[in-house]
Amino acid sequence: MIENAAAPAPTGFVLTLSCADRPGIVHAVSGSLLEAGCNITDSQQYGNPATGTFFMRVAVETATTFTQLRAHLEPVAAAFGLKWELHRAGAPVRTLILASKAAHCLNDLLFLQRSGTLPIEIPAIVSNHKDLAELAAFYSIPFYYIPVTPATKQEAEDALRELVEEHDVELVVLARYMQVLSDSLCTDLAGKAINIHHSFLPSFKGAKPYHQAHARGVKIIGATAHYVTAALDEGPIIEQEVIRVDHGHSAEQFVAMGRDVEARTLAQAVQWHAEHRVLLDGTRTVVFK
Repeated sequence: MIENAAAPAPTGFVLTLSCADRPGIVHAVSGSLLEAGCNITDSQQYGNPATGTFFMRVAVETATTFTQLRAHLEPVAAAFGLKWELHRAGAPVRTLILASKAAHCLNDLLFLQRSGTLPIEIPAIVSNHKDLAELAAFYSIPFYYIPVTPATKQEAEDALRELVEEHDVELVVLARYMQVLSDSLCTDLAGKAINIHHSFLPSFKGAKPYHQAHARGVKIIGATAHYVTAALDEGPIIEQEVIRVDHGHSAEQFVAMGRDVEARTLAQAVQWHAEHRVLLDGTRTVVFK
């Protein structure tokens, strides 16, 4: 007697899409997924009335293969002019981290990745200083020291591009990397590079922004995580966090509190990106939480 082969275990996928808003998009997408044998486990959508653009994120489980599911969705994508992506749910996003001397953001990302909280894979760490080499070694991650000067900036960015290609990098994270990327590199990494900065910009530019804020007696400090663009620190915002401070806090306490906020904000932005929850909407983002 021949027993029937066990049915393949369901696999999770995440579909994200955007297009010109019009009737029937949700019905068509959902119907196509149903016909492909998918069970929808989560679905979120948003229509921007200002731009007339529709956004959608759908998580499904199915025994259908990745290739088969893509092929099944292609007619719907063509009919509605979808800009779409299909991802395997939970697959770690290959992430290259850039950092300079400050360790707080890098250490937080490394710890969260090691603990299984953050769905990323870190094939390498790049720095223009050697200060963080021991931290990279502790986590057994290759460390690349690429010094940057005005004379070597192009050479350094070419080396960075080679690493992105060599390690099949899907996301670049600037974890307090104190170098301004060139316009051409920002273009190459559009929508695939996340930066973190203190939320005082542009009010407190330059050295020691937390000390500047302390001297001005600010009542709120925070951090902003955003996609990198050629316009310095003006890319589409993914996440922001603020905390209250008062006259009793010293400048050093401002710095310590600010570091904590920066690390949390960057980690949250990276997590949402890695879970395919962030869609670009011009100079803004749509974040499906």
